[in-house]
Amino acid sequence: MKYIKVAGACVNQTPLDWQGNTQRLISAIQEARSRKVTLLCLPELSICGYGCEDSFFSSYILENSLNCLEKIARECEDITVSVGLPMEFENCLYNVCCLIQNQQILGFVAKQELAGDGVHYEPRWFKRWPNDLLVEYDFRGKKIPFGDLIFDLDGIRIGFEICEDAWNGVRPALDHYLRNVDIILNPSASHFAFGKTRIREMLVTETSRSYSCAYIYSNLLGNESGRIIYDGEILISQGGRLLARNKRFSFADFQIVDTVLDVVAIRRQKKKSFNFEPTLPTNMVIDHTILPEAEDPNYAETHLPAPDGLSKEDEFYLALTLGLFDYMRKSRSRGYVISLSGGADSSASAVLAAYAYLRAKSELGETEFQKKVSHLRFDPNQPEMTQFLTLVYQGTENSGNETLTSARELAEGLGGTFYNWNVQSLFDNYTHMIEASLGRELSWKTDDITLQNVQARLRAPGIWMMANINNALLITTSNRSEAAVGYATMDGDTAGGLAPLGGIDKAFLLKWLVWAEENLQIPALKYVNNLRPTAELRPQEMDQSDESDLMPYPILEKIERAAIRDYKSPLEVFKTLRGIVPDERLKGYVKKFFTLWSRNQWKRERYAPSFHLDDQNLDPKTWCRFPILSGGFQEGLAELEVYK
Repeated sequence: MKYIKVAGACVNQTPLDWQGNTQRLISAIQEARSRKVTLLCLPELSICGYGCEDSFFSSYILENSLNCLEKIARECEDITVSVGLPMEFENCLYNVCCLIQNQQILGFVAKQELAGDGVHYEPRWFKRWPNDLLVEYDFRGKKIPFGDLIFDLDGIRIGFEICEDAWNGVRPALDHYLRNVDIILNPSASHFAFGKTRIREMLVTETSRSYSCAYIYSNLLGNESGRIIYDGEILISQGGRLLARNKRFSFADFQIVDTVLDVVAIRRQKKKSFNFEPTLPTNMVIDHTILPEAEDPNYAETHLPAPDGLSKEDEFYLALTLGLFDYMRKSRSRGYVISLSGGADSSASAVLAAYAYLRAKSELGETEFQKKVSHLRFDPNQPEMTQFLTLVYQGTENSGNETLTSARELAEGLGGTFYNWNVQSLFDNYTHMIEASLGRELSWKTDDITLQNVQARLRAPGIWMMANINNALLITTSNRSEAAVGYATMDGDTAGGLAPLGGIDKAFLLKWLVWAEENLQIPALKYVNNLRPTAELRPQEMDQSDESDLMPYPILEKIERAAIRDYKSPLEVFKTLRGIVPDERLKGYVKKFFTLWSRNQWKRERYAPSFHLDDQNLDPKTWCRFPILSGGFQEGLAELEVYK
């Protein structure tokens, strides 16, 4: 039996953080070498950061990436490492992985398929590399192979699929199979989405089975550049069997997962499918005396973590807390400030912000946690959470005691600082000022939207002041359902620097809060979970509720999915959902959705950055583009109106 110890690593990088990125990569390499790993796969574009955007066009990026590559290569003594960076060849940019063996750069593999959908924009910066093209690259005066490469390391053949390469119908893996590749490395920058881990696991295991190889998948980790969260998944498979995986959503700088591959078994599988004779050269440099675990037939089963059976609620919690923590520390903000209404959205935001802190501290321990948030400079004489999280209830005479109780109880339960501000006098002052100018009184009968909006807007200046004083990040609590229909006041409840809930629908948020009350053991959430969602902007006797203003949230979510994700016309949406409520009511809901959707694109263009969570994101900067001015589906709505 002949064995090789391999590893994948996820790394939490930041675009253009040359010193930090390089040091984290070197630390991962040193950790792998301490485990006596022979081959290590690091993520895509991990030297400069995947999210450099148009900075990729800068020669500064390219030169610094090469300089860092040289530093990394010097740390690769007695180990083979793949690492990603952007490179220029004949005036074109390429997304490249470099393979280094024992401090020597062996070659550069260029990505063949570019991700250009949704949150990915690679064709804007990079050019795809042609299949089978191999050239020479002049690196510091030395000619090094560049292009579509297969490496032979002591008789073991290694090939690459760089992220998107593996997600297309025509894949490098097929050529690798025909060229007798033993191990395929997949350095990735694969954004988090609900349930995506199951697709990745299938991809990795089925590739290793279908193409008779071992497969190492290494993803980025954390909130790298703002909108995208990476779960840091590492998967290693051989012959259709998953040998190793990690636990996702770590707060660590990096994680490493290693396992032992049976090279003879790979060749045996290949021989069965391909009539390939499995021979190993006598000069193979594998010291299997350091691999006693390879002789254990149950090694993979005993060392493989339990299957990732995380629910959507689990993934939402883990992804959002990691994303919030990274966003806070990388922006060097000193915690979070939230206008806590006592309702579902602001309560969910407060829970996630608090648990970003709690999860990080629990996983990292006090010493590592303080290293990551050294800019916070907590006062040792006060509880840290009171300095990290500030929550403010801003009530008017339209606000109810139930929401105040909900806000206060949650703030106390989470341990944040809580303020109760009465802003009725501000509302009165604005109202009187406008009435004096117009020479008439404002009333709810004639000025409903105006009177609602001014209440939301007058809450913004004070909460911004608190965020500025604390040098903290102001969270805006709007969710995706509100964004779809513009059920938010611009420069009011949309005020803030980050909208962590912008990618999730209200129906799910309501369910998640019930999950959080039980699974995170937050008894104070019982108050918000017993409330009916309401903006509390009209007088209490008018009995305002979100769903009476709009429609039931589960129906809104279904219409949004059919209309926006599936691109259906108003009539097609109606036909798809027909039967969930009486026809005339459903027609009214569909008409309201399309009308409000068309009118409110300008709001979506101005929302604070949000996290990408699935293929239903409405962020026009990364996923869902729609004209600000349009015909508003008038013909489609007329067709719906007359349909029987």
